[in-house]
Amino acid sequence: MTDEAVHAWLVRGDDTTLVADEVRRLVAELSGGDAMAVEDLTGDDVTVAAIADACQTPPFLAPRRVVVAREIGRFLSEELKPLLAWLADPLPTTALVLTGGGGQVSVKLVNAVRKVGQVIDAGAGSGKAREQWLHARLRSAPVRLDARAAAALGRHLGEDVSRLPTLLEALAAAYGEGARVGEEELEPFLGQAGGIAPWDLTDAMDRGDPATALAQLHRMLEGGDRHPLAVMSSLHRHYASMLRLDGSGVSDEKAAAALLGTAPYPAKKAMIQASSLGSAGVARAVELLGAADLDLRGNTGAPDVVVLEVLVARLCRLKSR
Repeated sequence: MTDEAVHAWLVRGDDTTLVADEVRRLVAELSGGDAMAVEDLTGDDVTVAAIADACQTPPFLAPRRVVVAREIGRFLSEELKPLLAWLADPLPTTALVLTGGGGQVSVKLVNAVRKVGQVIDAGAGSGKAREQWLHARLRSAPVRLDARAAAALGRHLGEDVSRLPTLLEALAAAYGEGARVGEEELEPFLGQAGGIAPWDLTDAMDRGDPATALAQLHRMLEGGDRHPLAVMSSLHRHYASMLRLDGSGVSDEKAAAALLGTAPYPAKKAMIQASSLGSAGVARAVELLGAADLDLRGNTGAPDVVVLEVLVARLCRLKSR
């Protein structure tokens, strides 16, 4: 679809900060930075009729009128009829930007937008997808981070990528637009480390690296704001996979993935670690998890963080044995 044929955009995602950042970027691009060309319809009192009327209004002293309507999920399909009618025959001089939120976005609306525009998922994804998302944002950032600074930023943010836009704005305010930023210049702006994915913790444990594993544990609890029982649940799933594979006779990752109901890569990791620990090691891990779970539920009265630190350290030792 050519730019001339795109009349509407729906920006959606689980992180409201990332959605807002994508909308801000999109509106700036569509309006050419002309605030007079933008009508931002915000508030609970905004109706679908008002959105449709704004879309039908020609631009004034600008080549294009940009209409922004937020939290479009609060409207039911029946209420959306005026907007669906406009999308069926959009005014060429109007660019409509909708955001998800407020409820489940109508499937009819999503399909109507796709016919004349684009649906943008503003989430950063995970794993490689998050790395690619971060690199893309850094390429268009107002400052230029060198390779070491970019790597340090990625490690520090972890899953908390919603902090990136404000952090980049702060760097631009401090050092100027287009400035080159190294690790030393970046460090004062980082603040608390963001949360991490559960596999960052379990990978360190599988390597038998207690120092890294404990650091990752604290990032999950503090930066990621995960409840100790949520961390325990992640660890339980990790070792439960090994327990299911142990003695199953499975010898390749495809069969392991079928047995575990996962993708081949995590199934392969579980196979390798189960083989490394052996039946006795897997059994011991399950015993440690059971005891720690009881401790988290008040069996000993020890602080939750201490219970998890001891558990992680003991599970790391299984690898060295």
